Amino acid sequence: MTKPKQSPQARTALTALIVGAGPTGLTLACELARSGVSFRLVEAAPGPQPGSRGKGVQPRTLEVFDDLGIVGRVLAHGRTAMPIRSADLDGRVQQAGAETVPDRPDIPYPASLITPEWRVEEALRLRLAELGGAVEFGTALESFSQSEEGVSAVIGQGSEAETVTAQWLIGCDGGHSLVRKQTGIAFRGETREAVRMIVADVGVDGLDRDAWHMWRHEEGPVNLCPLPSTDVFQYQAAIAPGQDPDLSRATMQAILDRRSGRTGIRLHEPEWSSLWRANIRLADRYREGRVFLAGDAAHIHSPAGGQGMNTGIQDAYNLGWKLAAVTKGASPALLDSYEAERRPVAADVLALSNARLEQAIEQKSIPTHRDARITQLAVGYRGSVLARDDRAETALLRAGDRAPDATKLMTMHGERRLFDLTRGGRFTVLDFGAMAEAATPDVRTLHVVGQPAGPDDIADTEGHLARAYGATGRTLVLIRPDGYLALISDAGDVSAVSRYFAEIR
Repeated sequence: MTKPKQSPQARTALTALIVGAGPTGLTLACELARSGVSFRLVEAAPGPQPGSRGKGVQPRTLEVFDDLGIVGRVLAHGRTAMPIRSADLDGRVQQAGAETVPDRPDIPYPASLITPEWRVEEALRLRLAELGGAVEFGTALESFSQSEEGVSAVIGQGSEAETVTAQWLIGCDGGHSLVRKQTGIAFRGETREAVRMIVADVGVDGLDRDAWHMWRHEEGPVNLCPLPSTDVFQYQAAIAPGQDPDLSRATMQAILDRRSGRTGIRLHEPEWSSLWRANIRLADRYREGRVFLAGDAAHIHSPAGGQGMNTGIQDAYNLGWKLAAVTKGASPALLDSYEAERRPVAADVLALSNARLEQAIEQKSIPTHRDARITQLAVGYRGSVLARDDRAETALLRAGDRAPDATKLMTMHGERRLFDLTRGGRFTVLDFGAMAEAATPDVRTLHVVGQPAGPDDIADTEGHLARAYGATGRTLVLIRPDGYLALISDAGDVSAVSRYFAEIR
């Protein structure tokens, strides 16, 4: 390879070099782009990755996409609350998931969405382009070194190489992360060779697209899930220990015929296929100096429950606003909260997905039960250094929790929901009567009043906001840029907001 040349970007020094343009890297890039932070996003693959892969988008992730401005695109190419039609070992057929999910003013997206992962990446790339950014495909990280001042990285494209300097390097480069390996961060866990599964995108004749079809069998389950906005299904079949199947159409067809007991379903040649192995690991730490890990580079686990892609996206959402804040002068110590908040979430996700994997192995079927842990609406950061309140420990809503939405809020410009007013990646103060002044120009203060008279006044016409926040007539709430509660003061301590910013900025 030729000697690396120094790029113009290296001489001006980027804020961030993001390695890996899957959902995690793309989310981080969008977050930095809308904050005006300089970055480069490099991806070793020559173009967008094919395949449905992680096809479940959880409600909390849909809220992230709402804030980033892409939720409409994602919803347009997906389906919520897809029914699951399951055939038992004795031939009985049951259906679940077809129930109508009730509307809730505090939860705008109550049901999970099925959509191919490549559609999620497509929506994020389009948003990134709108924000002035782009993915540098066919550009691989080759090596890097770091000092107290920054990171120097060699990236290559074909036979060309260049040296780039950045304040921060973020590895979003998957389970085989070069960033993680070169930092020497241990990736502890196990690879369970006995737990494997064929995953493929295939056209199917003789099967309706109205439901996710599953068949239990003593060999293991097989299922076909219609992928919205495409004409294919995602095929999944558990493979018994000792088997080493090829990924041909003939192999998949034979498994389907044997386990479903049906002969009228015909598979086409797969458009994409993979042999998945249960690789369950968690990085010892998420940071080494000026290098961070996010997404599968930091944690990988069973797909049971649809948690992997979602957890990575939320890693990026957490880290992005903090990197932007530090770039603009906030205390570098703010970045320490990234690992402190996100690594326990990943550990919990590993435990959850492992339990569902064991259930799938034992029952020879895929679990369909969903609760607040699965939807990730229960993810929170109580106890974080960024969470402060004067509420009792028994309070239903505490600092560190997800900020609830609320509907039927009247403004000078008509009816809005809370998420419409907090969108955009900045802090927001909700003033229920404490008479708070604007903390800083980049913080929006919303005053809850009886009748809106100014642009930052809102009327809680049906009490949804007060109920969601358990608010009194003096409650003061500070919402973080990533939609979690930074501070709650039922005493209406206006100075608490100033102290909060003084400590993190």
